[in-house]
Amino acid sequence: MFENLTERLERSFKILKGQGRITDINVADTLKDVRRALLDADVNYKTAKQFTDEVKEKAIGQQVLTAVKPQEMMVKIVHDELARLMGGESVDIDVKGSPAVILMAGLQGSGKTTFSSKLANLLLHKRGRHPLLAACDVYRPAAIDQLKVLGEQIGVPVYSEEGEKNPVKIAENAIKFARQNGNDVVIIDTAGRLAVDELMMAEIAAIKQAVRPNEILFVVDSMTGQDAVNTAKEFNDRLDFTGVVLTKLDGDTRGGAALSIRSVVEKPIKFVGTGEKPEAIDVFHPKRMADRILGMGDVVSLVEKAQEQYDEEEARRLHKKIVKNQFDFNDFRAQINQIKKMGNLKDLASMIPGVGKAMKNVDIDDDAFKNIEAIINSMTPYEREHPEVIAASRRQRIAKGSGTSIQEVNNLMKRFDETRKMMKMVSQAKPGAKMHGGKKRR
Repeated sequence: MFENLTERLERSFKILKGQGRITDINVADTLKDVRRALLDADVNYKTAKQFTDEVKEKAIGQQVLTAVKPQEMMVKIVHDELARLMGGESVDIDVKGSPAVILMAGLQGSGKTTFSSKLANLLLHKRGRHPLLAACDVYRPAAIDQLKVLGEQIGVPVYSEEGEKNPVKIAENAIKFARQNGNDVVIIDTAGRLAVDELMMAEIAAIKQAVRPNEILFVVDSMTGQDAVNTAKEFNDRLDFTGVVLTKLDGDTRGGAALSIRSVVEKPIKFVGTGEKPEAIDVFHPKRMADRILGMGDVVSLVEKAQEQYDEEEARRLHKKIVKNQFDFNDFRAQINQIKKMGNLKDLASMIPGVGKAMKNVDIDDDAFKNIEAIINSMTPYEREHPEVIAASRRQRIAKGSGTSIQEVNNLMKRFDETRKMMKMVSQAKPGAKMHGGKKRR
């Protein structure tokens, strides 16, 4: 995500490297390159021009402190303008009401149904709500089946009516069902089309009129770039939606939709989808996104993701085992599972300042842990609890059972021993320190 834009912006700022001060000439050269970078990232032309004009106005005549180089000052100005362009502050979802109603809108293939389940999962596990998914796509039978499968995976009920072809009735009945069954949020998944048409607009407008939703979220595939912005404008003109959801931000996207959409429709981006897993949903933070675009990483989001996977009780238990040098392969496997739950590995790496650039051409497979897990799963329960008993004959058996080589087993054993020693050293150096903080997961 944003890799090419990040690289182009870094090149643009190098124009100011070694300059003693910000001048009309070097600002003009830098911003000409910045504008090209934005246009190459599929940012709306009008938005790109307005953005560089704003930066120029702030940069010209800027007093540069002795301790701050012109290049650094320009990065700061561009960062602040990027954050402002994308909304400035994050905007939370409105789930007040009994029940609160969230209406999903968007074209077919934008990821509406998948995102509906991700939002339900977030509300259930992180907000303590009791959501209901309503299947109102009456044209694509697979959409109803898909929603039922997704709902079952996350433990959220799905309301549907077999044979009913009126989505307005289904939506109204879903709300009645929610009131009777203690569901405090209803997420309505509506039909999409391959293109904006009158029938589609009239239908979703009728659902809006009937259920009076707290939120209308427009779901857009960020990989469609500028087309996504144009579609959002058409939907907003008819629906006056309350927020935008950008899906597939983990894909090969140039990022133009994320940078343009707020300024064109003047509605906040509320969430982003970053993968296929139910947990692959993030609240959109403009300042953090600006950090990532400029290659500064996003440590706050990385820490939040880590905290979601660790609870204090588990951290204390693990710390006691490390102090006694009893950290075993069961604990090692549990740590791997928690890392995997945090999301796409390359995306996580990009949140660490400086690492994103270094990993640009490195392909990190999400199955990177597959062989390690296979080796651990091939061990007996006793071996997992007592790694010291795994001698040469046992290693050969484990290699055969896991479909790996003896070298891979030996490498894992070596890395595990090193990890174990390092953890014990850290725990002894800071005997009172906590391994992990964070809220206990439900």
